[in-house]
Amino acid sequence: MFFLKENFPDSQAIYNAVLEKDSKYVMQTYGRQPLVLSEGRGALVRDIFGKEYIDCVAGIAVNNVGHCHPKVTAALQAQAEKMIHVSNLYYTEVQAKLAEALVSITGLKRVFFCNSGAEAMEAAMKLARARTGKSGFIAAEQSFHGRTIGALSVTYKGIYRSPFEPPVSSDTSFVPYSDAEAIREKINENTAAVILEPIQGEGGVNVPAPDYLKEVREICDETDTLLIFDEVQTGFGRTGKWFCKEHFGVEPDIMSMAKAIGGGVPMGAIAAREGLTFKKSEHASTFGGGPLASAASLASIKAIKEENLLEKATENGAYFMKKLRNMQREDILEVRGKGLMLGVEMTYPCGKFVDFAREKGVLINCTSESVLRLVPPLVITKDQIDSVVEVLEQA
Repeated sequence: MFFLKENFPDSQAIYNAVLEKDSKYVMQTYGRQPLVLSEGRGALVRDIFGKEYIDCVAGIAVNNVGHCHPKVTAALQAQAEKMIHVSNLYYTEVQAKLAEALVSITGLKRVFFCNSGAEAMEAAMKLARARTGKSGFIAAEQSFHGRTIGALSVTYKGIYRSPFEPPVSSDTSFVPYSDAEAIREKINENTAAVILEPIQGEGGVNVPAPDYLKEVREICDETDTLLIFDEVQTGFGRTGKWFCKEHFGVEPDIMSMAKAIGGGVPMGAIAAREGLTFKKSEHASTFGGGPLASAASLASIKAIKEENLLEKATENGAYFMKKLRNMQREDILEVRGKGLMLGVEMTYPCGKFVDFAREKGVLINCTSESVLRLVPPLVITKDQIDSVVEVLEQA
Protein backbone atom coordinates (compact mmCIF):
# COMPACT_ATOMS: atom_id res chain seq x y z
CA MET A 1 0.00 0.00 0.00
CA PHE A 2 1.65 3.20 -1.23
CA PHE A 3 -0.12 5.63 1.07
CA LEU A 4 -0.95 5.06 4.71
CA LYS A 5 -4.65 5.85 4.77
CA GLU A 6 -7.46 4.22 2.83
CA ASN A 7 -10.58 5.65 4.45
CA PHE A 8 -11.56 9.30 4.18
CA PRO A 9 -14.45 9.91 6.59
CA ASP A 10 -15.76 13.44 6.99
CA SER A 11 -13.33 14.77 4.38
CA GLN A 12 -15.52 17.68 3.37
CA ALA A 13 -16.00 18.70 6.98
CA ILE A 14 -12.25 18.58 7.58
CA TYR A 15 -11.61 20.54 4.39
CA ASN A 16 -14.06 23.25 5.40
CA ALA A 17 -12.65 23.43 8.92
CA VAL A 18 -9.07 23.78 7.69
CA LEU A 19 -9.94 26.65 5.36
CA GLU A 20 -12.05 28.35 8.02
CA LYS A 21 -9.31 28.13 10.67
CA ASP A 22 -6.65 29.31 8.22
CA SER A 23 -8.81 32.28 7.25
CA LYS A 24 -9.47 33.14 10.88
CA TYR A 25 -6.10 32.53 12.54
CA VAL A 26 -3.34 32.70 9.89
CA MET A 27 -2.02 35.93 8.37
CA GLN A 28 -3.21 35.82 4.78
CA THR A 29 0.14 36.18 3.00
CA TYR A 30 -0.14 33.23 0.61
CA GLY A 31 -2.07 32.72 -2.61
CA ARG A 32 -2.97 29.15 -1.67
CA GLN A 33 -4.45 26.57 -3.99
CA PRO A 34 -7.83 25.16 -2.81
CA LEU A 35 -6.17 21.94 -1.74
CA VAL A 36 -5.57 20.29 1.63
CA LEU A 37 -2.73 17.80 1.28
CA SER A 38 -2.36 14.99 3.78
CA GLU A 39 0.26 12.50 2.54
CA GLY A 40 3.19 12.21 0.17
CA ARG A 41 5.41 9.43 -1.16
CA GLY A 42 8.05 9.84 -3.84
CA ALA A 43 6.74 12.17 -6.53
CA LEU A 44 3.10 11.72 -5.48
CA VAL A 45 0.94 13.50 -2.93
CA ARG A 46 -2.62 12.87 -1.84
CA ASP A 47 -5.30 15.21 -0.53
CA ILE A 48 -7.76 14.55 2.28
CA PHE A 49 -10.35 13.32 -0.23
CA GLY A 50 -7.96 10.58 -1.42
CA LYS A 51 -7.15 12.16 -4.79
CA GLU A 52 -3.55 11.65 -5.94
CA TYR A 53 -1.39 14.22 -7.71
CA ILE A 54 1.97 14.12 -9.47
CA ASP A 55 3.90 16.82 -7.64
CA CYS A 56 5.97 19.01 -9.96
CA VAL A 57 6.36 21.69 -7.28
CA ALA A 58 8.09 19.52 -4.66
CA GLY A 59 7.68 22.11 -1.92
CA ILE A 60 9.31 24.60 -4.35
CA ALA A 61 12.38 22.46 -5.12
CA VAL A 62 12.66 21.13 -1.56
CA ASN A 63 11.65 17.47 -1.79
CA ASN A 64 14.47 16.44 -4.15
CA VAL A 65 14.65 12.90 -2.77
CA GLY A 66 10.87 12.64 -2.81
CA HIS A 67 8.22 12.94 -0.13
CA CYS A 68 8.88 10.93 3.03
CA HIS A 69 11.98 9.21 1.72
CA PRO A 70 12.54 6.09 3.87
CA LYS A 71 16.14 7.04 4.68
CA VAL A 72 15.17 10.55 5.79
CA THR A 73 12.18 9.30 7.78
CA ALA A 74 14.25 6.65 9.54
CA ALA A 75 17.02 9.15 10.35
CA LEU A 76 14.50 11.58 11.85
CA GLN A 77 12.90 8.86 13.96
CA ALA A 78 16.25 7.59 15.23
CA GLN A 79 17.58 11.07 16.03
CA ALA A 80 14.32 12.16 17.70
CA GLU A 81 14.71 9.31 20.16
CA LYS A 82 18.16 10.56 21.17
CA MET A 83 18.17 14.36 20.96
CA ILE A 84 15.98 16.83 19.10
CA HIS A 85 17.69 20.10 19.96
CA VAL A 86 20.89 21.30 21.53
CA SER A 87 22.27 24.81 21.23
CA ASN A 88 25.48 25.64 19.44
CA LEU A 89 27.13 26.19 22.80
CA TYR A 90 27.94 22.48 22.55
CA TYR A 91 29.19 20.06 19.90
CA THR A 92 27.19 17.24 18.33
CA GLU A 93 28.56 14.37 16.28
CA VAL A 94 25.83 14.60 13.66
CA GLN A 95 26.54 18.28 12.91
CA ALA A 96 30.27 17.62 12.58
CA LYS A 97 29.57 14.77 10.13
CA LEU A 98 27.27 16.97 8.07
CA ALA A 99 29.84 19.78 7.92
CA GLU A 100 32.39 17.30 6.56
CA ALA A 101 29.88 16.00 4.00
CA LEU A 102 28.98 19.49 2.80
CA VAL A 103 32.61 20.50 2.41
CA SER A 104 33.13 17.35 0.36
CA ILE A 105 30.28 17.94 -2.08
CA THR A 106 30.60 21.73 -2.35
CA GLY A 107 34.36 21.85 -2.85
CA LEU A 108 34.52 24.76 -0.41
CA LYS A 109 36.23 24.76 2.99
CA ARG A 110 33.97 25.84 5.85
CA VAL A 111 30.25 26.01 6.52
CA PHE A 112 27.87 27.98 8.72
CA PHE A 113 24.46 26.49 9.54
CA CYS A 114 21.16 28.34 9.66
CA ASN A 115 17.51 27.57 8.96
CA SER A 116 16.40 28.85 5.54
CA GLY A 117 17.50 30.30 2.23
CA ALA A 118 16.86 33.85 3.32
CA GLU A 119 18.94 33.30 6.47
CA ALA A 120 21.71 31.84 4.33
CA MET A 121 21.73 34.93 2.15
CA GLU A 122 21.79 37.18 5.22
CA ALA A 123 24.82 35.23 6.46
CA ALA A 124 26.55 35.48 3.09
CA MET A 125 26.00 39.24 2.95
CA LYS A 126 27.23 39.71 6.53
CA LEU A 127 30.35 37.64 5.83
CA ALA A 128 31.10 39.63 2.68
CA ARG A 129 30.80 42.92 4.53
CA ALA A 130 32.78 41.70 7.53
CA ARG A 131 35.75 40.46 5.53
CA THR A 132 35.93 43.19 2.88
CA GLY A 133 35.03 46.23 4.97
CA LYS A 134 32.79 47.30 2.09
CA SER A 135 29.00 47.66 2.04
CA GLY A 136 27.88 47.58 -1.60
CA PHE A 137 26.42 44.70 -3.63
CA ILE A 138 25.64 44.01 -7.26
CA ALA A 139 22.72 41.71 -8.05
CA ALA A 140 20.85 40.76 -11.19
CA GLU A 141 17.56 41.95 -12.54
CA GLN A 142 14.81 39.36 -11.91
CA SER A 143 16.81 38.02 -8.95
CA PHE A 144 15.17 36.53 -5.87
CA HIS A 145 17.26 35.99 -2.74
CA GLY A 146 14.71 35.99 0.08
CA ARG A 147 12.15 38.06 1.97
CA THR A 148 14.06 39.11 5.09
CA ILE A 149 15.15 42.74 5.21
CA GLY A 150 18.75 42.14 4.17
CA ALA A 151 17.95 39.61 1.45
CA LEU A 152 15.29 41.95 0.06
CA SER A 153 18.05 44.48 -0.56
CA VAL A 154 19.39 42.26 -3.35
CA THR A 155 16.01 40.94 -4.56
CA TYR A 156 14.97 42.72 -7.74
CA LYS A 157 11.21 42.96 -8.01
CA GLY A 158 9.63 46.01 -6.44
CA ILE A 159 6.56 44.00 -5.43
CA TYR A 160 8.76 42.31 -2.80
CA ARG A 161 10.89 45.31 -1.78
CA SER A 162 8.76 48.43 -2.01
CA PRO A 163 6.58 48.03 1.12
CA PHE A 164 9.68 47.64 3.30
CA GLU A 165 12.03 50.31 2.04
CA PRO A 166 14.49 51.80 2.74
CA PRO A 167 16.58 48.65 2.26
CA VAL A 168 19.30 47.58 4.66
CA SER A 169 21.79 47.68 1.81
CA SER A 170 20.98 50.97 0.07
CA ASP A 171 24.14 50.59 -2.01
CA THR A 172 22.85 47.81 -4.29
CA SER A 173 23.03 47.99 -8.07
CA PHE A 174 20.87 45.76 -10.28
CA VAL A 175 22.19 44.79 -13.69
CA PRO A 176 20.78 42.68 -16.55
CA TYR A 177 21.21 38.95 -15.98
CA SER A 178 23.77 37.22 -18.22
CA ASP A 179 25.54 40.51 -19.00
CA ALA A 180 29.05 40.41 -17.55
CA GLU A 181 30.06 43.81 -18.89
CA ALA A 182 27.19 45.44 -17.01
CA ILE A 183 28.76 44.10 -13.81
CA ARG A 184 32.18 45.45 -14.80
CA GLU A 185 30.66 48.90 -15.30
CA LYS A 186 28.93 48.91 -11.90
CA ILE A 187 31.73 47.60 -9.66
CA ASN A 188 33.37 50.33 -7.61
CA GLU A 189 35.64 50.72 -4.59
CA ASN A 190 32.73 50.05 -2.20
CA THR A 191 31.45 46.83 -3.80
CA ALA A 192 31.73 43.95 -1.34
CA ALA A 193 30.28 41.22 -3.56
CA VAL A 194 28.43 40.24 -6.70
CA ILE A 195 25.45 38.01 -5.89
CA LEU A 196 24.03 35.69 -8.57
CA GLU A 197 21.81 32.66 -8.99
CA PRO A 198 23.55 30.27 -11.45
CA ILE A 199 20.04 29.74 -12.85
CA GLN A 200 17.35 32.17 -11.80
CA GLY A 201 14.38 30.35 -10.27
CA GLU A 202 11.70 32.78 -9.15
CA GLY A 203 12.71 35.09 -12.00
CA GLY A 204 11.53 32.57 -14.59
CA VAL A 205 14.04 29.67 -14.74
CA ASN A 206 16.50 31.87 -16.63
CA VAL A 207 19.66 30.08 -17.81
CA PRO A 208 22.70 32.31 -18.46
CA ALA A 209 25.00 32.23 -21.47
CA PRO A 210 27.64 29.46 -21.20
CA ASP A 211 30.57 31.79 -20.43
CA TYR A 212 28.73 34.32 -18.29
CA LEU A 213 29.68 33.05 -14.85
CA LYS A 214 33.32 32.54 -15.87
CA GLU A 215 33.47 36.13 -17.09
CA VAL A 216 31.95 37.36 -13.82
CA ARG A 217 34.50 35.31 -11.86
CA GLU A 218 37.32 36.96 -13.81
CA ILE A 219 35.89 40.43 -13.22
CA CYS A 220 35.60 39.77 -9.48
CA ASP A 221 39.19 38.50 -9.35
CA GLU A 222 40.46 41.56 -11.22
CA THR A 223 38.65 43.97 -8.88
CA ASP A 224 39.14 42.08 -5.59
CA THR A 225 35.39 41.62 -5.25
CA LEU A 226 33.75 38.56 -3.68
CA LEU A 227 31.45 36.35 -5.76
CA ILE A 228 28.41 34.86 -4.01
CA PHE A 229 26.31 32.14 -5.62
CA ASP A 230 22.76 31.60 -4.40
CA GLU A 231 22.27 27.84 -4.89
CA VAL A 232 19.23 27.64 -2.62
CA GLN A 233 17.00 26.38 -5.44
CA THR A 234 19.60 24.88 -7.77
CA GLY A 235 21.44 22.74 -5.22
CA PHE A 236 21.45 19.10 -4.20
CA GLY A 237 20.99 17.54 -7.62
CA ARG A 238 18.23 19.76 -8.94
CA THR A 239 20.09 20.49 -12.20
CA GLY A 240 21.82 17.10 -12.49
CA LYS A 241 24.92 18.14 -10.53
CA TRP A 242 25.37 18.51 -6.80
CA PHE A 243 25.38 22.26 -7.46
CA CYS A 244 24.67 24.22 -10.61
CA LYS A 245 28.08 25.92 -10.50
CA GLU A 246 29.57 22.63 -11.71
CA HIS A 247 27.87 23.02 -15.10
CA PHE A 248 29.83 26.23 -15.65
CA GLY A 249 33.15 25.28 -14.02
CA VAL A 250 33.12 28.30 -11.69
CA GLU A 251 33.84 28.43 -7.96
CA PRO A 252 32.30 31.22 -5.87
CA ASP A 253 33.83 32.67 -2.73
CA ILE A 254 30.60 32.07 -0.78
CA MET A 255 27.64 29.87 -1.62
CA SER A 256 24.21 29.76 0.01
CA MET A 257 22.21 26.53 0.35
CA ALA A 258 18.79 25.58 1.71
CA LYS A 259 15.55 24.06 0.33
CA ALA A 260 16.61 20.46 -0.51
CA ILE A 261 19.47 20.35 1.99
CA GLY A 262 17.34 18.67 4.68
CA GLY A 263 15.24 16.28 2.63
CA GLY A 264 12.14 18.33 3.52
CA VAL A 265 13.22 19.48 6.98
CA PRO A 266 13.86 23.26 7.28
CA MET A 267 17.57 24.01 7.10
CA GLY A 268 20.04 26.38 5.48
CA ALA A 269 23.78 26.90 5.27
CA ILE A 270 26.55 28.83 3.60
CA ALA A 271 29.89 27.45 2.50
CA ALA A 272 32.97 29.59 1.90
CA ARG A 273 36.45 29.21 0.43
CA GLU A 274 39.65 28.86 2.42
CA GLY A 275 40.42 31.91 4.53
CA LEU A 276 36.91 33.32 4.40
CA THR A 277 35.10 32.78 7.69
CA PHE A 278 33.24 34.48 10.52
CA LYS A 279 35.20 35.36 13.61
CA LYS A 280 33.95 34.32 17.04
CA SER A 281 30.60 35.93 17.93
CA GLU A 282 30.21 37.69 14.57
CA HIS A 283 27.21 35.53 13.67
CA ALA A 284 25.09 32.85 15.32
CA SER A 285 21.91 30.77 15.03
CA THR A 286 20.06 29.05 17.87
CA PHE A 287 18.66 26.27 15.72
CA GLY A 288 21.29 26.23 12.94
CA GLY A 289 22.65 22.75 12.29
CA GLY A 290 20.52 21.19 15.03
CA PRO A 291 20.62 17.42 15.49
CA LEU A 292 17.27 16.68 13.83
CA ALA A 293 17.91 18.73 10.68
CA SER A 294 21.51 17.52 10.44
CA ALA A 295 20.41 13.89 10.61
CA ALA A 296 17.84 14.49 7.88
CA SER A 297 20.40 16.24 5.69
CA LEU A 298 22.94 13.44 6.02
CA ALA A 299 20.25 10.91 5.10
CA SER A 300 19.19 12.98 2.09
CA ILE A 301 22.78 13.26 0.85
CA LYS A 302 23.17 9.50 1.28
CA ALA A 303 19.99 8.86 -0.72
CA ILE A 304 21.16 11.11 -3.57
CA LYS A 305 24.44 9.20 -3.75
CA GLU A 306 23.15 5.65 -3.35
CA GLU A 307 20.19 6.06 -5.69
CA ASN A 308 22.16 7.87 -8.41
CA LEU A 309 19.76 10.79 -8.34
CA LEU A 310 22.22 13.14 -10.07
CA GLU A 311 22.26 10.84 -13.07
CA LYS A 312 18.48 10.38 -12.92
CA ALA A 313 17.93 14.13 -12.81
CA THR A 314 20.10 14.53 -15.91
CA GLU A 315 18.45 11.67 -17.82
CA ASN A 316 14.85 12.36 -16.86
CA GLY A 317 15.37 16.11 -17.18
CA ALA A 318 16.50 15.68 -20.79
CA TYR A 319 13.52 13.38 -21.39
CA PHE A 320 11.13 15.91 -19.84
CA MET A 321 12.66 18.77 -21.85
CA LYS A 322 12.31 16.88 -25.13
CA LYS A 323 8.68 16.00 -24.42
CA LEU A 324 7.85 19.61 -23.58
CA ARG A 325 9.58 20.97 -26.68
CA ASN A 326 7.77 18.44 -28.84
CA MET A 327 4.43 19.96 -27.81
CA GLN A 328 4.98 22.62 -30.52
CA ARG A 329 2.33 25.05 -29.36
CA GLU A 330 2.20 28.56 -30.76
CA ASP A 331 1.62 29.99 -27.28
CA ILE A 332 4.92 28.58 -25.96
CA LEU A 333 7.78 31.06 -26.30
CA GLU A 334 10.54 28.85 -24.89
CA VAL A 335 11.27 25.71 -22.89
CA ARG A 336 14.46 26.07 -20.87
CA GLY A 337 16.36 24.80 -17.84
CA LYS A 338 18.80 22.14 -16.69
CA GLY A 339 18.14 18.74 -15.19
CA LEU A 340 14.79 18.74 -13.42
CA MET A 341 14.59 22.53 -13.14
CA LEU A 342 12.46 23.43 -16.14
CA GLY A 343 10.56 26.49 -17.26
CA VAL A 344 7.93 26.78 -19.98
CA GLU A 345 7.43 30.42 -20.94
CA MET A 346 3.99 31.20 -22.33
CA THR A 347 2.81 34.18 -24.35
CA TYR A 348 0.31 35.09 -21.61
CA PRO A 349 -0.15 34.65 -17.84
CA CYS A 350 -0.15 30.96 -16.98
CA GLY A 351 -2.30 30.84 -13.85
CA LYS A 352 -5.12 29.03 -15.65
CA PHE A 353 -2.71 26.19 -16.52
CA VAL A 354 -2.00 25.71 -12.82
CA ASP A 355 -5.71 25.40 -12.07
CA PHE A 356 -6.42 23.06 -14.98
CA ALA A 357 -3.46 20.80 -14.17
CA ARG A 358 -4.50 20.56 -10.50
CA GLU A 359 -7.97 19.39 -11.52
CA LYS A 360 -6.33 16.74 -13.72
CA GLY A 361 -4.03 15.51 -10.93
CA VAL A 362 -0.81 17.43 -11.59
CA LEU A 363 0.67 20.15 -9.36
CA ILE A 364 2.67 22.84 -11.16
CA ASN A 365 3.69 26.38 -10.30
CA CYS A 366 3.54 29.65 -12.20
CA THR A 367 6.38 32.09 -11.67
CA SER A 368 7.19 35.48 -13.17
CA GLU A 369 3.54 35.58 -14.34
CA SER A 370 3.99 33.66 -17.59
CA VAL A 371 6.45 30.85 -16.82
CA LEU A 372 5.36 27.37 -15.78
CA ARG A 373 8.02 26.15 -13.33
CA LEU A 374 8.48 22.38 -13.16
CA VAL A 375 10.70 21.19 -10.30
CA PRO A 376 9.52 17.67 -9.44
CA PRO A 377 11.27 15.32 -7.02
CA LEU A 378 14.35 13.76 -8.60
CA VAL A 379 12.71 10.36 -8.16
CA ILE A 380 9.98 11.14 -10.71
CA THR A 381 9.60 8.40 -13.34
CA LYS A 382 9.29 8.66 -17.11
CA ASP A 383 5.72 7.37 -16.89
CA GLN A 384 4.88 10.17 -14.49
CA ILE A 385 6.58 12.69 -16.79
CA ASP A 386 4.46 11.38 -19.68
CA SER A 387 1.33 11.94 -17.59
CA VAL A 388 2.37 15.52 -16.77
CA VAL A 389 3.02 16.37 -20.42
CA GLU A 390 -0.29 14.82 -21.43
CA VAL A 391 -2.10 17.08 -18.97
CA LEU A 392 -0.22 20.15 -20.22
CA GLU A 393 -1.16 19.27 -23.79
CA GLN A 394 -4.80 19.03 -22.72
CA ALA A 395 -4.52 22.45 -21.13
